[in-house]
Amino acid sequence: MANYVKIFDTTLRDGEQSPGCSMNLTEKIEVAKQLELLKVDIIEAGFAVASPMDFESVRAISKAVQDVTVASLARATYHDIDVAYDAIKEAVSPRIHTFLATSPIHMQYKLKMNEEEVLERVREMVSYAKKYCSDVEFSAEDASRSDKAFLARVIETAISSGATTVNIPDTVGYSTPQEFASYITYLKEHVSNIDKAAISVHCHNDLGMAVANSLAAVKAGATQVECTVNGIGERAGNTSLEEVVMGIQTRKDYYDAVTNVNTRQIYRSSKLISTVTGVSIPPNKAITGANAFAHESGIHQHGMLQNRQTYEIMTPESIGKPAVSMVLGKHSGRHAFEERLQILGYQLTKEELDRAFDHFKLLADKKKTITDRDIEALLANKKVQIHETYTLERFVINSGNTITSTAMIKVKCGNEMIEKVATGDGPIDAAFKTINQITEQNFILNDYVIHAVTEGEDALGEAVVKLHLNGKKATGRAISTDIVEASIKAYLNGVNKLII
Repeated sequence: MANYVKIFDTTLRDGEQSPGCSMNLTEKIEVAKQLELLKVDIIEAGFAVASPMDFESVRAISKAVQDVTVASLARATYHDIDVAYDAIKEAVSPRIHTFLATSPIHMQYKLKMNEEEVLERVREMVSYAKKYCSDVEFSAEDASRSDKAFLARVIETAISSGATTVNIPDTVGYSTPQEFASYITYLKEHVSNIDKAAISVHCHNDLGMAVANSLAAVKAGATQVECTVNGIGERAGNTSLEEVVMGIQTRKDYYDAVTNVNTRQIYRSSKLISTVTGVSIPPNKAITGANAFAHESGIHQHGMLQNRQTYEIMTPESIGKPAVSMVLGKHSGRHAFEERLQILGYQLTKEELDRAFDHFKLLADKKKTITDRDIEALLANKKVQIHETYTLERFVINSGNTITSTAMIKVKCGNEMIEKVATGDGPIDAAFKTINQITEQNFILNDYVIHAVTEGEDALGEAVVKLHLNGKKATGRAISTDIVEASIKAYLNGVNKLII
């Protein structure tokens, strides 16, 4: 019988800690609902004690999803565990995830604790968490650099104290597949009560081996993998959810394992994370990159025409990416539009569908043909709604290589219309300075990227900005056939998020 592997998604906790990947509450809830559609087993919603915003996010997500376990991370302290449970207690299936380091370097320099003190803390804190919650996970931070014999004692103590899942992290991405698998094998052979808990792994990608290490652990008997969509996370990132899941599915003959993930929601999930974080998916990214199913070589194309399996070990349809793009236009009706959304994996409410169709018609007046990539960009930018304090009414740009660039922008703020003019080093700089004048805030631009969504001279331009103000960060995103308009709207989108 195949080994059932749980997928523990930490996109909203470890993934969000990646520089430039912060999300607001509305975006986090949207991501959580998509992860529920993806059918992950556990969503780690955040680190509740980190800040009031983190606490509210974890609590809101706990209420928003019904068919998935919701976990909150907590250090091995009474206060952290108290706050974690308070945040997840309204979840249908709550989990407390507590951790303590077990490697010599962490115990000496970070914890300043000896082995016996660590064992006692694990016993005390796991038992305390168990009083709140029947589902308790314990992580041995930096396990891959820990002494195996001591690690086994820690894991045995955690399980005897009530842990239902024990996590073996490669916290700094130090391990190799064979070495990491040996840790799982050792624990299975030397922890007397190991059969009473799920064995989890959490690998980082510092040496580019997070997925390989995780899959090696599955082969060795791990029953839970902790990962993030698109592999986002601290430093070089985390284990990529889509790569682990499709690795297990494509090579089930080797791993003898299965997951519960609805793989046809993988592409949608990947695009959503890219949208809300503003981090583009590299074209050569495994599974979800633009080139993942592209075949340019004549030899490859010939083979594909004879039999797709000559050069495709999985199909684009298996991850929810249509193999054939349908072209729509201004004469396309609501039924065709709705049917295409369903094929692309979108599940919209009637209100969301009405709004999306209205935006589609507006775009169709500007573009001759609309492809799947246009629709994806349109939906990605419109589905995650935020309260708009400032809404663009109109703008005028004067620019050239012999004059100083000037931007006039008029916005609506509540019932008030505000219009300002500013100059700058080019039309975009002038526009952004004008918005700062309107808001009377000095928003700092950390990054600005614009690219074409599709080919052709009438392609949609997608602008992404990363702003910060007073220590807070936000990503703004917008699309338009006019790249200046897209840039202005993206900046306003970021401003509105920071104001919220």
